[in-house]
Amino acid sequence: MSLTSYIDQKMLVITVDGRTLVGTLLSCDQVTNIVLNDTVERIIRPADDPEPSSEVSHGLYLVRGDNITIVGLVDQELDNSIDWEKVRGEVIGTTKHV
Repeated sequence: MSLTSYIDQKMLVITVDGRTLVGTLLSCDQVTNIVLNDTVERIIRPADDPEPSSEVSHGLYLVRGDNITIVGLVDQELDNSIDWEKVRGEVIGTTKHV
């Protein structure tokens, strides 16, 4: 399935190394290399970590297709209602290519 129908929509990407990226899909190709605009990396901390969760702005961002684990549309109304600094959760582990 092609991601071209999702151009100009807000997407969430989880990478092979467990990072969570959110941005507007600008472009993609046949091997799922994608370009995101207004990209933010969400760093979710575990409950026992004293540091708050955070969002780091990356702006225009290219993600290679072989570094993507999953891509999905973001429900913007729900996403905007969440205070991401207060969200806690377990760290997403890395995936292994076999």
